[in-house]
Amino acid sequence: MDEPLQRLLEAEARAQAVIDAARREREAMVEAALAAARDTETRFEAGRAALRAPYIDDARARAEQATGELTRKYGERQRMLRELAARHEREAADAALALLLDPAA
Repeated sequence: MDEPLQRLLEAEARAQAVIDAARREREAMVEAALAAARDTETRFEAGRAALRAPYIDDARARAEQATGELTRKYGERQRMLRELAARHEREAADAALALLLDPAA
């Protein structure tokens, strides 16, 4: 009777070893899958930046163009306002001088 019990204990030990080996293999597979997922995510993030770069460059170029146009437009407007102010200043000075020289007019 000891012999069947001994064989049963040995079979149980072998079964436990198989279970332990399967558990280690499963953990290794999970770790490999996680590492692959992290690697894929890293490559995706790097690729995403490369995909966005042309759009960002285009947006930057359009913004610089719009800024240049607005600068030119408002510079022209400022020049016109300065000329208008100078003309009004001359007209006001001429009117004041005329008033001082001929108060009846």
